[in-house]
Amino acid sequence: MGLAVLMLAPWWAGRADMRLMGEIYLYLSLACLWNLMAGYAGLVSVGQQAYVGFGGYMLFALTVFGGLHPVAAIATAGGLAAVVSVPVATLIFRLKGAYFAIGTWVVAEVFRLSFAQVSALGGGSGSSLPVGIVRSLSSSRSGREALSYWLALGAAVLVIGTVYLFLRSRRGLALTAIRDSEAAASGLGIDIWRTKLEVYVVTSALTAVIGGLIFLQKLRISPDAAFSVNDWTAFVIFIVVIGGIGTLEGPIIGTLVFFA
Repeated sequence: MGLAVLMLAPWWAGRADMRLMGEIYLYLSLACLWNLMAGYAGLVSVGQQAYVGFGGYMLFALTVFGGLHPVAAIATAGGLAAVVSVPVATLIFRLKGAYFAIGTWVVAEVFRLSFAQVSALGGGSGSSLPVGIVRSLSSSRSGREALSYWLALGAAVLVIGTVYLFLRSRRGLALTAIRDSEAAASGLGIDIWRTKLEVYVVTSALTAVIGGLIFLQKLRISPDAAFSVNDWTAFVIFIVVIGGIGTLEGPIIGTLVFFA
């Protein structure tokens, strides 16, 4: 019932309220994904802005140069992020503790500096989505805002559902065992490296999807905005920690507190 009310928001909420709720859904999604990584898999990353920015830039690249519809481009960005995250994980999983966290930040900086060199996407100053691509979402401003809202809501439902089902699956039980004691989990025959890799790939892909949605709402992207450690990681960590890390309800509580 509550979800149905939220779905009908374009008919009862104002534009400012819809934008705020859309932002809440996107931050909630990022918080759920970071909580899965850090709270359950023990992968304390301070570089998830790498995939937020990657998703945003892939949205621009695939729509402007690939001719894809923005929604298809965002879905494709998630798949590409999953592919990219595998070699990244192979490198940073060699690091432990604080060194792992630093390694994730370094990866994000490499992403930022790399995209800043791509002149076709605006280089260091960034670029805006062409009017034709924006209008492909809807011919009216209200239609575009409603679609952006529904996509953000749908993404939040997808992320929460994915995290819930993952934790309730056999892989989720293995992840809980790893969180409690890696030595004991290894003794039970759990492949720790592979389980953490699966979590990293899934969270990276979905983070890129959220990144695409963020910059679909903003309609403009730049390296500093796309790969901002404050906006996409520091705030998310605060949300998870204040709500309760390692719990399903933690990101929800933290998001409500953050936006209160």
